[in-house]
Amino acid sequence: MAKSLTQVLGQALIKSAEPGMASSVAGWAGRRIGLTDSTFWSKFYGTDSASGKVVSQQTALQLSTVWACVRLIAETIATLPIALYEDKNGAPVVASSHPVNFVISQQPNADQTPVEFWENVMASLLLQGNSFCEPHMSGRSLTSLEFLLPQNMSPPRRLADGRIEYRYTDSFGKPHTLTDEQMVHVRAFGTDPLCGLSPLSYGRQVLGSAMAADESAAKMFANGMKLGGVLSTDQILNPKQRGELRDDMVKQYEGVTNAGKTMLLEAGMKYQQVSMTPEDAQMLQTRAFNVEEICRWFRVPPWMVGHTQNSTSWGTGMEQQMIGFLSFTLLPWIKRIEMCANRRLLRPDERRRFYVKFNPEGLLRMDSSARAAFYSSMTQNGIYTRDDCRRKENLPPQGGNAAKLTVQSNMLPIDKLGEDPGGANQAKAALLDWLNDQPRGNTP
Repeated sequence: MAKSLTQVLGQALIKSAEPGMASSVAGWAGRRIGLTDSTFWSKFYGTDSASGKVVSQQTALQLSTVWACVRLIAETIATLPIALYEDKNGAPVVASSHPVNFVISQQPNADQTPVEFWENVMASLLLQGNSFCEPHMSGRSLTSLEFLLPQNMSPPRRLADGRIEYRYTDSFGKPHTLTDEQMVHVRAFGTDPLCGLSPLSYGRQVLGSAMAADESAAKMFANGMKLGGVLSTDQILNPKQRGELRDDMVKQYEGVTNAGKTMLLEAGMKYQQVSMTPEDAQMLQTRAFNVEEICRWFRVPPWMVGHTQNSTSWGTGMEQQMIGFLSFTLLPWIKRIEMCANRRLLRPDERRRFYVKFNPEGLLRMDSSARAAFYSSMTQNGIYTRDDCRRKENLPPQGGNAAKLTVQSNMLPIDKLGEDPGGANQAKAALLDWLNDQPRGNTP
């Protein structure tokens, strides 16, 4: 079947420069573009900054701090356990037989694992401010979630009947028109109910300054920032004398074996050491400040991306920063995804019983001591049974008393609190009575 010109051009746009500029404008294939279409031109060229650098997804990810912040948040959330729970008489139970649970935790689509899928979702939110997924259904059951590139999506718009329209161009250059009922759209922070704000767009000045500083530092080193010293004289040397002097210096003092030799100067020559370094040019301070500025945009503690300057790496200081990272960075993203999944993946009649939830306990997986302390506290306070802990460690349950809730008071079953466990109090009273009847010390 012959393809239309629009389809051919759209496919060429996507395939010609992946993952570069072309994929950013593929969603506009087949549409009339004017000089006032600021959204298209910002995707085509990127967003200009006052530093003169163009900020786009590709150029921003070349900054080590942006790369580290996006990877840290995306990989952390993507590796957390996620499941669909059912509320049964107030007790949450994993709905393992529900199709939504299989899709979100086992196989989102034919091409991706759950970790890869949720990494894509988070990376899109962190960079573009929006994440788009198309749910595929078989009857009333969810079968897969197809991740859609946000740069291939036109800005959503409200229709006259109240629905939201999404226009997307796939990898074959074919345009698609979807409504909000056919889309799982997770929005980042924003002031528009239809679309989240792009951190790349609003942080372009900070990112542009960091790019300019990196480029300036690279050019300084390329242009000789490692100059060791200068020979000066009051006499004017001709080109031949300069060449002979340069060749003699290289021959006499270049290389490791000639290090430490005494330099012999004549004709009034003077040697002056040059200590011009990037730090003297305030380059290191500028780049360090840019690291902190970028971390502020992503709400990531600088030490978590390797910037330990002016921050503690020991004791409770790090612990409190980690708690802050979990509470103020990860939790808002987790709640956005959970609420959107509940709204778009579950039918209205299911939302009263089922809900999607990430399990932050997965962060304890690599910390055996913290995990042991957590289990100990939960079992001693009657919250987990020992079999619950064994299941979380992928161990078979023991049954019997291991399946009963216990508390710290003699490890009693929680429903036996206040009772006499097997006549222990009577035995204790009998022992005290016997001791009181015995003579104490020497009697006269």
